[in-house]
Amino acid sequence: MTVSGALALCAVTAPTAQAASPTPTLVPCNEGALVSAINTANAAGGGTLILAPFCTYSLTSAHGGDVADGPSGLPNITSPISLTGLGTVITRAAGADPFRIIEVDGPSHEPSGQGQLTLTTITIRNGDAEDGVGGGIANFGGHVILTASTVRDNGADLGGGIYTDNALTLTASGVHDNTAATDGGGIYKNSGSVSLLASPIVHNTPNNCGANPPAVPDC
Repeated sequence: MTVSGALALCAVTAPTAQAASPTPTLVPCNEGALVSAINTANAAGGGTLILAPFCTYSLTSAHGGDVADGPSGLPNITSPISLTGLGTVITRAAGADPFRIIEVDGPSHEPSGQGQLTLTTITIRNGDAEDGVGGGIANFGGHVILTASTVRDNGADLGGGIYTDNALTLTASGVHDNTAATDGGGIYKNSGSVSLLASPIVHNTPNNCGANPPAVPDC
């Protein structure tokens, strides 16, 4: 067999290399590191971020949002991003200008958006969307999944804790002590689906859940 023939055979029979799974990113306990990690994950089409255990990420300014929907503390989630903590808190710093904590953008809101946010063992607190929606989390056409997490002490006009117009799933998570000026102190479902499993929505003002019909089940 000629050398060229052998090379051709190798090219045909060599096994195809498999793409490596994305390596989780460890995020140090500071605002800049978390903002940078989310921007990097969005640019890469998604990612898994491991937040510092028992850390409070205190956001001193807005790094996301837009003119129409108001500012957000973290960069908008436009890809599948998972944030996993352990007794970890993401909060608006005391004295900071008003902003919600997180905005998730899907294609119905942002044509290029493929936002999916998964939070595990994280507390979202002290967001303030003022006369906007979703003081803690605003889900605009994406998918938000909370597991063993908490949304508390946030405020907005609609959805003091969470506003959603697509898919929202809570498992063993709590939404409490949030406030809405108009409706949905805990959760406001504008459209889409809300699934609650062992997830109390309690002690929110003026009510725990608000919605366009049909109402949020089990709330």
